[in-house]
Amino acid sequence: MTTTTSTESTESTETLIADARTRIDAMDDRIIGLIQERMAVSAVIQEARMTSGGRRVNLSREMEVLSHYSDALGKPGTSLAMTMLELCRGRI
Repeated sequence: MTTTTSTESTESTETLIADARTRIDAMDDRIIGLIQERMAVSAVIQEARMTSGGRRVNLSREMEVLSHYSDALGKPGTSLAMTMLELCRGRI
């Protein structure tokens, strides 16, 4: 029978938390990178649309994006999508 002391349990918990936070930090870095990539692609689309005489922002497309995030993540997804769309607008 293995006995775990309170100190060992606390150290194990602290290690678990530290490892999980390291993973979260790495995921956040990837998410930021993807958002930056999305911003660049969005700028290309906006430039092409404006060059052809269109508007910089396509509101119906933005509504599709909002719906997609909301369907996947619920109400907080809508807020997240709004923030992302704001980041991607007007970078030309």
